[in-house]
Amino acid sequence: QVQLVESGGGLVQAGGSLRLSCAASGSIFSINAMGWYRQAPGKQRELVATIYSGGSTNYANSVKGRITVSRNNSKNTVSLQMNSLKPEDTAVYYCNANILPSGGPFYRQYWGQGTQVTVSS
Repeated sequence: QVQLVESGGGLVQAGGSLRLSCAASGSIFSINAMGWYRQAPGKQRELVATIYSGGSTNYANSVKGRITVSRNNSKNTVSLQMNSLKPEDTAVYYCNANILPSGGPFYRQYWGQGTQVTVSS
């Protein structure tokens, strides 16, 4: 069994900062991409940021310059440092990872349970 467990959401004022963390656990052989998505009420889930095992990253245009994704390959963790938060960043944030389980045979997508981020104006 593979699990992704998130932590770090909460309520913050506009202009503030939050840090989200996600840990992958279980029978994991390898992890390719890890990242974060978010879903605001009434909207579709959207990509926030992705980081690959080699360290390359990809960000949504709306968060570039304000949000930084990082990972620790030895601990199977991914983090999201969010600065200069805006009310429009309010959403449930989901950790995502592309994982090859120990039993194989293919990589598959895994999701965390989601953590609420609320930015007040």
